[in-house]
Amino acid sequence: MEKLRRVLSGQDDEEQGLTAQVLDASSLSFNTRLKWFVICFVAGIFFSFLGTGLLWLPNGMKLFAVFYTLGNLAALASTCFLMGPVKQLKKMFETTRLLATIIMLLCLVFTLCAALWWRKKGLALLFCILQFLSMTWYSLSYIPYARDAVLKCCSSLLG
Repeated sequence: MEKLRRVLSGQDDEEQGLTAQVLDASSLSFNTRLKWFVICFVAGIFFSFLGTGLLWLPNGMKLFAVFYTLGNLAALASTCFLMGPVKQLKKMFETTRLLATIIMLLCLVFTLCAALWWRKKGLALLFCILQFLSMTWYSLSYIPYARDAVLKCCSSLLG
């Protein structure tokens, strides 16, 4: 029905342009979006585990940092298929998750910098840990009251 409305209003898919079609999540069927979500998410998990396995090889820190970061990027990209990239970006930079998003993106970049350019293994490992924690905190922001529950658990354990 939507395609018919577009054609009748003069906004055929060919006129819409490739960029607009890619950014429009509704142009993909739900099954297609779900399949690509699963593919990206599984690839993210695979890359993360592969990176962890490569950590124990000689000079494996670089490979670990690259594959672990690729895994997190693939997992993050997987949600673009569920809600669309524009909506994903808008949600990422809402005030409730702005700080977590900035820290997560900085840690992704700093992990690669520390491993590939600065050649500081300890720093790369620290950024991977911060990457994990910020990605977890970011993900919890999508679950109602999850952050509050984690903070209460941590405060009861510490105090």
